[in-house]
Amino acid sequence: MMPRLGFLSLLLAGTAMGAPWAAELPVRGVTLSSAGLAQIDRAGPVAPDDPALVFRVPLADVDDILRSLVVADPAGRVEGLRLPAQDLAAEAFRGLPVKAEDFASRASLLNALRGQRVAVGESEGRIAEASEGKDALLRLTLLTPTGLRSLMLREHEEVRLLEDDLAARLTRAAEALAEMRGTETRRLSVALRPGAAAPREVTLSYVAGAPLWKPSWRLVVPGMGEEGAEARLMGWAVVENHSGADWDRIRLSLVSGEAASFRQALYTPVLLPRPELPILGSGPVEVRPDSGGSPMPPPAAMPSPAPAPAPAMESRMMRTAPTSIADAAPPAAQAVAAASLGRVAFTLADPVTIRAGETANLPFLDARLAAERVWWVQDLGARHPLQAVQIINGTEGPLPAGLATVYGRTGAEAGGFLGDAELPATPPGETRLVAFARDRDVQYTVARRNAGAPVSVALRRGQVAVTLRQVHTVTMAVDAGTTRGRIVVDLPARRGETPRFTPLAEGDFGLRVGAHLPGAPTTLNWEWERSQAQSIPLWDAALAEPLPPIWRELALDRDIARLPGGTDRLFALRDVLAGLPAEAPGRADLAALVELFAAARRLMDEFRSAARAHAAAEAALGRARQAVEDRSGAQREQARGALNTASVAAGRTGAEADRAWAAWREAAQRVVARGGG
Repeated sequence: MMPRLGFLSLLLAGTAMGAPWAAELPVRGVTLSSAGLAQIDRAGPVAPDDPALVFRVPLADVDDILRSLVVADPAGRVEGLRLPAQDLAAEAFRGLPVKAEDFASRASLLNALRGQRVAVGESEGRIAEASEGKDALLRLTLLTPTGLRSLMLREHEEVRLLEDDLAARLTRAAEALAEMRGTETRRLSVALRPGAAAPREVTLSYVAGAPLWKPSWRLVVPGMGEEGAEARLMGWAVVENHSGADWDRIRLSLVSGEAASFRQALYTPVLLPRPELPILGSGPVEVRPDSGGSPMPPPAAMPSPAPAPAPAMESRMMRTAPTSIADAAPPAAQAVAAASLGRVAFTLADPVTIRAGETANLPFLDARLAAERVWWVQDLGARHPLQAVQIINGTEGPLPAGLATVYGRTGAEAGGFLGDAELPATPPGETRLVAFARDRDVQYTVARRNAGAPVSVALRRGQVAVTLRQVHTVTMAVDAGTTRGRIVVDLPARRGETPRFTPLAEGDFGLRVGAHLPGAPTTLNWEWERSQAQSIPLWDAALAEPLPPIWRELALDRDIARLPGGTDRLFALRDVLAGLPAEAPGRADLAALVELFAAARRLMDEFRSAARAHAAAEAALGRARQAVEDRSGAQREQARGALNTASVAAGRTGAEADRAWAAWREAAQRVVARGGG
């Protein structure tokens, strides 16, 4: 059986097979982004007569290339990008009399082309039948104008199609078969129109999906209590080449940022559904009258050109010598950091080689950062603090977030693994806490207390407005043994309350504070305060008149309590007065009001006693009247004497109650006047 492409070239000998494929444009640079994208830069020399640039990419990247490809040709023009259809087999053989499986043998392909005009040597005719024997000879039967002719062909003999269009289409089908050998990739061709006679360097760039580059950190921390200490931060990047092409001594950049990223199915054919209209004969013609065009708005003014972006800041990270963890070697050459708005790019100084499908772990940063070892309390309900290091990003670019393996630098910790930590993204100049372990040798307990005290009063109509200062106190008792160091505590932010301390920082964690532990049990206090308004009414605000002129229409047990001096409000006023500082605003007015209110309260108590005595006399008078009516004779005369006595007593007690009421009204009037009534 003859190979597919070998037989097709024999079959189509003499037809135009097209220009030979150009060499694939190599990868020269790759920029990996934390957004899950890779910018691929390909470049190479192009001769004046080269018609196209070719390269092969994974099928999954074609959509991204169609949306992002940029070509830089200093002496030519770009005519466009060509690539095979997404469904190679369906498109390559659409409309042809053959299928992909017909290329299995010479006989099957020729039988699929039955009826086509061919030439074999000097013989011409239409294919009638083809078959292969055990002797590897091909028997071909042609239909000629004079009859049937049988020919025996060897492998080197050619069969030429006489229909050029069919021959060209079969050629494209053969190319598609070759392309189908790697169904997960596509070969792209960028057509060029040269504008110069000399060779030139042509570059093309595109952006495609790629695995995230993953920073991993090695952090060497100082000991607890060291002053002016530094931490050594070594950054390594895990890089994966899933581009489908080898990276041979390329320029590699690692970008950290939050770029927007989208996908769009540009390579997939999109066929919109269309309604099918029936075929109709003549029918009524309906015409809507033209109502005229609507006024068009004037064209918008052209926007002024945007200012050119500021050049990216470039700096070389400081070189550091190894200080610990078995004298860890620095990178062969430090990466160059270029920071711009919201992003930083680390470009490795040396060329990088990563084969397609390989994973590499490459150092890109080695820096010394100002650092301090601390204890960190994130949860006030816990018992032990975290061990952490506070670092300041002294580099000129942001540090990408990643996992950090923490090692000790001094003493018994030197070179030892202390824990893992999450290094958060850190802009230049900012401070971050990095926790890596829990310290069970340090214990703390937390207590909370709320207290309130008046700070000012104001007399308003019928009430005393009191301003209270509520103080919330958090007390932490810490025992770190004899170890000296600094503890950092994240306190909750209390809405509406003002801290009576200066926090180190404020953020999602709340309020961050710090304190030095002297090597002995220590108690730390933090206080918040807020103002709270309280109102003490001097009488019932629902009363239309706080000083009724007549008391006899009032219910003593219900209505008297609503009047000035009629309730226990005096005790609340005295409590406020006792808690007010001597210099508090409104204290003198409140003291005078309390004195007047006490007098009104005393007179109200006297009135109540008089009113109760009068009520008892009125009750006795009623009983005396009833006795007069119930008796007769001598007993009735005796009852009349008792009635006179009861009437005199009722009159006397009523007069005493009236005098007590008048005295109370006079005192209550002073309360109302002082209380803003």
